[in-house]
Amino acid sequence: MAKRDQTSFACQACGAVYTRWQGKCDACGAWNTIAEEAAAVAQAVPAAQRASRKGRAVALESLEGAGKPAPRLVCGIGELDRVAGGGFVPGSVLLIGGDPGIGKSTLLVQASAALARRGFKVVYVSGEEAVDQVRLRAQRLGLAQSPVGLAAETNAENILATLAAGPPVHLAVIDSIQTMWSDSVESAPGTVTQVRTSAQLLVRYAKQTGACVILVGHVTKDGQIAGPRVVEHMVDAVFSFEGDGGHQFRILRAQKNRFGPTDEIGVFEMTGAGLNEVANPSELFLSNRDAGAPGTAVFAGMEGTRPVLVEIQALVAPSSLGTPRRAVVGWDPARLSMVLAVLDARCGVRLGGHDVYLNVAGGFRIAEPAADLAVAAALVSALTGAPLPADAVYFGEASLTGAVRPVAQGPARLKEAAKLGFGQAVVPSGGAEGVEGIATAPVASLAALVAQIAARAPRRAPMRETQGGGGQQDLPRDRERDERHRMLGSES
Repeated sequence: MAKRDQTSFACQACGAVYTRWQGKCDACGAWNTIAEEAAAVAQAVPAAQRASRKGRAVALESLEGAGKPAPRLVCGIGELDRVAGGGFVPGSVLLIGGDPGIGKSTLLVQASAALARRGFKVVYVSGEEAVDQVRLRAQRLGLAQSPVGLAAETNAENILATLAAGPPVHLAVIDSIQTMWSDSVESAPGTVTQVRTSAQLLVRYAKQTGACVILVGHVTKDGQIAGPRVVEHMVDAVFSFEGDGGHQFRILRAQKNRFGPTDEIGVFEMTGAGLNEVANPSELFLSNRDAGAPGTAVFAGMEGTRPVLVEIQALVAPSSLGTPRRAVVGWDPARLSMVLAVLDARCGVRLGGHDVYLNVAGGFRIAEPAADLAVAAALVSALTGAPLPADAVYFGEASLTGAVRPVAQGPARLKEAAKLGFGQAVVPSGGAEGVEGIATAPVASLAALVAQIAARAPRRAPMRETQGGGGQQDLPRDRERDERHRMLGSES
């Protein structure tokens, strides 16, 4: 079918196509993201010309036979190689997204230089910076002597011609895909049509030549990679570079990987000399923690194949608002609402009149439900004022009935806790095998956990002070503590 151009309207956030302009996208709900583009539509072709277009037969193979493991390009940056599944696979296409200034270009310049020093042909194409700007970054990182080919170009056809002109390329970095444009499409750079077409050309080049191509993608204000979601389906791996401007930690997370495990993470530390890999992130996240303060609990989590220990901080304060506030950083707010509801309905912990603040220290983000037990322990500790044991870790999933369910990879969590010097672990009943060097304290329900923490709450006789003619009254601090004990009296 031949093609002719006509006007269409496409959403720049999700790629949905409409026949006319409208303010809101029905597919993703975004406002003012629909723009006019030149779309290609099918046109009738004469029957004689259609008859001459015959496909060729493709050789079929059976499922039997030993497949060869794909060779990988190992750059030597351990955290990056871990997330990629042991290295970059030739012929694969990777998409890396992240907030502006998070360190995407810095990491890729370091990886390009490391591979170039190992004898691989590496080309770095920048569509946002000039060649001199990339050189300045390389000089600041001490990588100016690395044999990396640099180019500043945005036309996809020119880039492909450059890659095909010289020796075979092992790795090509395109920074970024939103700046690329193709002559075959009449749209502005950055539009859905241009991003999709440029990505198709680069994916086809990678599959035909065996070169590994890394695409850098912008992100929207909610953290999603900008552009049509079809680009994420076209590539072989999608990595997300996360971090907080207030912390020096950067986390590279694999959201999709056809050649390795998903949900794997790599931890880096941003320094003046670039990104340094962190071999033991648990020790880094737990540094400088206040072990004796109420409302803090250590969670033994899993990110892919790596156990990570992080501190969960909770603050419970009486609310003067009609609707108490729930503020969460680093965890799912809906999950916090569920844990609060279970504590209220199943354990008698009344938090309906209190503001609740929850924070995962270090800028880390937790996605697995195994953090329910640690969050519940931190909340009850903050409410009662009872500090949790400094050498204890928590993990377990809470059900709506109040029971604590087992989670996967319990021994790996316990081994990481024992390696960092923790002496006990509060775990679900029957859900984790014992590990040498750390004692386990199984709990069957959240009610049992609440009773254990409430039993350690400070209980002292009401303090009195004499005023004027010998009258006495309770101090406000004592009345607040008595109120906390009254709220947990049935469980303690």
